[in-house]
Amino acid sequence: MTQQHSDRLQAVVFDWAGTIMDFGSRAPMGAFVRLFERFGITLTVAQARGPMGMAKWDHIQALGRLPEVAAQWQARHGRPFSDADVDHLYEVFTPMNAAVIPDFADFIPGALDTVATLRARGLKIGSTTGYNRPIMEVLAPIAARAGYAPDNLVCAGDLAAGRPSPLMMYRSFADLGVWPPHTVVKVDDTGVGLAEGRNAGTWAVGVAVSGNAVGLSLAEWQALPANEQQHLRERATAQLMAEGAHYVVDSVAELLPVLEQIQARLDRGERP
Repeated sequence: MTQQHSDRLQAVVFDWAGTIMDFGSRAPMGAFVRLFERFGITLTVAQARGPMGMAKWDHIQALGRLPEVAAQWQARHGRPFSDADVDHLYEVFTPMNAAVIPDFADFIPGALDTVATLRARGLKIGSTTGYNRPIMEVLAPIAARAGYAPDNLVCAGDLAAGRPSPLMMYRSFADLGVWPPHTVVKVDDTGVGLAEGRNAGTWAVGVAVSGNAVGLSLAEWQALPANEQQHLRERATAQLMAEGAHYVVDSVAELLPVLEQIQARLDRGERP
C-alpha cells in the first residue's frame, strides 16, 4: 500500500435505523414499550430511547436496570430483574420488532443518492447495526429491493461484544478489505454507534435530525416551525458532539461536504 493511498478515504460504514432508513429510528420504540407492557411494566418512549444503538439484549438489560423499571419489576414479579429475565424478554422482543420493521422501512431522503455518489467515487459501503440477524433478515431484503445493498453487514450478536466495542468495525475492516482505520468514516445516530467507530480508530459523523436524538418521523419534523426545528437540531447536535462525533449533520443527505473536509484533514496529515 502506497503512502498516498493510505491517506485516501476508502470506506464509509453506516448504521441502519435512523441513519439510512427509518427516519426518527422509530421501529424499535413501540416494540420496547409493548414488550415491557406485556410483563406488567410501564415504560415511556423517552426511557426506551435511552440505550438506542446498543445490541437489543444489552438494550433490554439497560432498561431493566432503570430504577423506576427495576422497582416496578420487583413489585410486580417479587424479585429483582435478572439476566435470565433479559434472555426471556429478548426472545419475545425479536419477533415483535421484526413484525413492525416493514412499517418503518422508508429510506431517509437523500440516502440512496449519497450512497450512489460514494460508490461512484470508489468508496466501499459498510454497515453495522444494533439489530440482530433475525431482524435484519426482514429488513435487508426490503432495502435491497429498493436499491440499498451495502458491501457487508455486521449485526449485534455476531461477535463477542457489540457497541460501544470496536469489534463490529474490526469485522467491517476485514470484510471490506480496508485499512488503516483513519481511512474509514463511521456514520451513526447514536452515541454508542459513534463510540464504536472512535474505539476502532475511525472518523465519526453523527446524524442529528433523522435519528434517535430527535426521534420524530419525517412528517412530524416537517410540521414543526423553523424555530422549534432549530432548537431540536442544536440539542441533538450538542448531544452527539458530546458523545464523540467529529462532525454532525442533519442527515446523510449532507454527508458529502463533510467527507471532503475529512479528506482535506487527511491530506494535511491529521488523524481522528
